[in-house]
Amino acid sequence: MPKLRGEAFWRETLRSAHYVVAPMVDQSELAWRLLSRRHGAQLCYTPMLHAQVFLRDANYRRENLYDEACPEDRPLIVQFCANDPEVFVQAALLAQDYCDAIDLNLGCPQMIAKRGHYGAFLQEEWDLLQRMILLANEKLSVPITCKIRVFPEIDKTVKYAQMLEKAGCQLLTVHGRTKEQKGPLAGVASWEHIQAVRKAVNIPVFANGNIQCLSDVEECIRKTGVHGVMSAEGNLHNPALFEGRNPLVWEMAEEYLEIVRKYPCPLSYVRAHLFKLWHHTLQVYQQLREELAKVKTLEGIVDVNRELKLRCQEEIANQKEGEKPKEGLPFFHWICQPYIRPGPKERCRENGDSGTEKGVRGKRALEEEEDGNSELLSKNKQKKKLRNPNKSFDPSLKPKYAKCDQCGNPKGTKCVFNMCRGCCKKRAFKEVADCPGHGLLFKTKFEKSLSWQHSQRGIQTPEISQRGDAELGETAVLREAGDSTG
Repeated sequence: MPKLRGEAFWRETLRSAHYVVAPMVDQSELAWRLLSRRHGAQLCYTPMLHAQVFLRDANYRRENLYDEACPEDRPLIVQFCANDPEVFVQAALLAQDYCDAIDLNLGCPQMIAKRGHYGAFLQEEWDLLQRMILLANEKLSVPITCKIRVFPEIDKTVKYAQMLEKAGCQLLTVHGRTKEQKGPLAGVASWEHIQAVRKAVNIPVFANGNIQCLSDVEECIRKTGVHGVMSAEGNLHNPALFEGRNPLVWEMAEEYLEIVRKYPCPLSYVRAHLFKLWHHTLQVYQQLREELAKVKTLEGIVDVNRELKLRCQEEIANQKEGEKPKEGLPFFHWICQPYIRPGPKERCRENGDSGTEKGVRGKRALEEEEDGNSELLSKNKQKKKLRNPNKSFDPSLKPKYAKCDQCGNPKGTKCVFNMCRGCCKKRAFKEVADCPGHGLLFKTKFEKSLSWQHSQRGIQTPEISQRGDAELGETAVLREAGDSTG
């Protein structure tokens, strides 16, 4: 059967899907996909898989795809991150029998993607992307799709999308934010960019960004003309988003936990989902938040969920007539609803901070809060605080390190070049020098090598003369022996 392309692929294989669950690392696992499908999702993506690891590690393949094969979980698109055409295609060939398409992640803006050189950090390397998609389109039995972020310029974004289409991409998901828009600096996604791409290409387009409820989905389709809409964070806070409902949190949590019993996944995934579902309630019951963070078993998570449900039901029973939701929420905290991520200015005001001179603080600066107040610490710092209550996060108490003259990292205190070990190693090697502070002895070893070579040459010369003397001696003995017998 020939491989379907473009509109035909979307209509027949993807069944004209309009409501799409995004690929989310450690969050769009099988159990969550099945819950989302029960409540209106028509197409799901796997979490992003690392192509190189998928190719070399059988356990990784089994845990992330093969063991999750389920007839209910279709249509399904498997997403990979990769930066090598051969590796990407070889990994995709191992996955193609378990899905309906292979997606290339060109939208991840996180630091891990920058270090690994994949995701949105490939968006300037058009030649490489063309080779990856051309090869995948040629070798795979399923279509190749892409998920991208936009450039600040609409024209460049359109040319980018057209290049991917020409290379063989059969469906394009456009996240209407640039790679710099992330975390507290995410801002609003540009539907204008998405609309321009939709008009410029002849393949199906999905929109991603600004989706918190069903009315957002409908408005996005109307304004941009896209074939479908993808939701990530909105779906995590309300898996019934595509049904247009706002159910009770414990209903969704209990249903999800039942699916997890049938289709197990790492406990960290389950805990993360409950933190999202119960997000607003856990601001009220901080002690239960701590218990959920520390619990080590699925049954323990079920118990915390049950206690949260009882607390909410008790609060409902004591509710006064005409009482309205607090904290400016559209619904009471026990109802599934969107979480609006605060921007830098709002976060500063929440933390009682007037901000920097420009009134905007970076992500790292937002985490440099006062010591001892767990509400103002990041999640990772709160976990460290639980393990070690005496740990301090006060920036003024951090040791001050002298910086490397070359790269700005902390320098070695005994380095002869005033550098970090990496820069010191490069310089010492280049100059054939020693740095005892870093244990680098290039000069010493080189001198020892020269000395050894010189000694070897000295040893070889006497051996030759001794061998010559021995041969002359043997000749003389034989001559004498000959004379005596004669």
